[in-house]
Amino acid sequence: PCPQSGYTLAVLNVGAPAAGMNAAVRATVRISLIHGHRVLAVHDGFEGLAFGMVRVCRGMGVGCSLGWIRGAGVWHGGFPLPRTLPKKYFEEISANISKFGIHALIIIGGFEAFTGGLELVEGRARFEELCIPLCIIPATVSNNVPGSDFSIGADTALNTITTTCDLIKQSAAGTKRRVFIIETMGGFCGYLATMAGLAAGADAAYIYEEPFSSRDLQANVDHLIEKMKTTVKRGLVLRNERCNENYTTDFIYNLYSEEGKGVFDCRKNILGHMQQGGSPTPFDRNFGTKMGAKAVAWITGKIKECSRHGRIFANTADSACLLGMRKRSLVFQPITELQQQTDFEHRIPKEQWWLRLRPILKILAKYNIELDTSETAHLEHLTRKVLVPEATL
Repeated sequence: PCPQSGYTLAVLNVGAPAAGMNAAVRATVRISLIHGHRVLAVHDGFEGLAFGMVRVCRGMGVGCSLGWIRGAGVWHGGFPLPRTLPKKYFEEISANISKFGIHALIIIGGFEAFTGGLELVEGRARFEELCIPLCIIPATVSNNVPGSDFSIGADTALNTITTTCDLIKQSAAGTKRRVFIIETMGGFCGYLATMAGLAAGADAAYIYEEPFSSRDLQANVDHLIEKMKTTVKRGLVLRNERCNENYTTDFIYNLYSEEGKGVFDCRKNILGHMQQGGSPTPFDRNFGTKMGAKAVAWITGKIKECSRHGRIFANTADSACLLGMRKRSLVFQPITELQQQTDFEHRIPKEQWWLRLRPILKILAKYNIELDTSETAHLEHLTRKVLVPEATL
């Protein structure tokens, strides 16, 4: 048995399930036990923390059984994950943190985990029990968590969508001149629609971040009509579920059907929850495991740093962080700093790296556009000022 540290960590999942969450939970619990911590698994997210739905994790509880790594959803509970935020349960949560002797929190989830973490930080001013280190691990298929280029589950969802798009396109092998309109998930975040469009060879991908009008829709229809004159007689159009409240999947389907009458026919598909994926991809399993291990290492250091005479008191901004992948590295970023980078109304980051890949979609679909990513600047003619020595004057 490992020497006991005397510290207690609580692990909770918030929001919808994402493939790879179990790998993250398993790594978090196993590494915590190796560090000698006592680990508590909280069922039902913040609500479970408020109502004391907590159990102690033993070593074999999240053993090396493949089921834990392979499972798509979240098994340490068997209950659906509520999206309840902690603000209305501050008193109960504080009481339970004190009752169970919790010294740190690791929250695994999507945008709700991020907003819930922010609320807990706000609550520190009123409740001293909330002054404990907390770490958020982003896990959502939508990939809309600020501070992270990727989140656990997005890779599996993208694989599922691409495979489904391929199967749908192949279904038209015996049919000439057919266009498929497919709706993907992701809320207001167009990551899944854009990347699946690149991977599956879509003719268009409509997303919220890039506003489009009826003229754009008409241009896409005209492009498809021209395309049907060539050897390729299939079209694929992707639409993010909340890209536009008026241009719905039905509207786009009706428009394409009417405008393409006599040239091509349409079929529509709303992929729904199947795109969350079943078994996590190797990337998501590895990513979840790495994130869990790194979060525990960081939180162990933070507990020791914030420990004063046997008590934990953490109220600085850097004691509540989100572990995110930024380009090639995993970085811990204070969630209060990420607040400025977030569009809370639409639950997306204000800047998203994958938007720069959008022009490639058009080029691959043979639209006549330029891919110029360089920045232009106006050059000014400079004249060099010659200093004349005073002696010559």
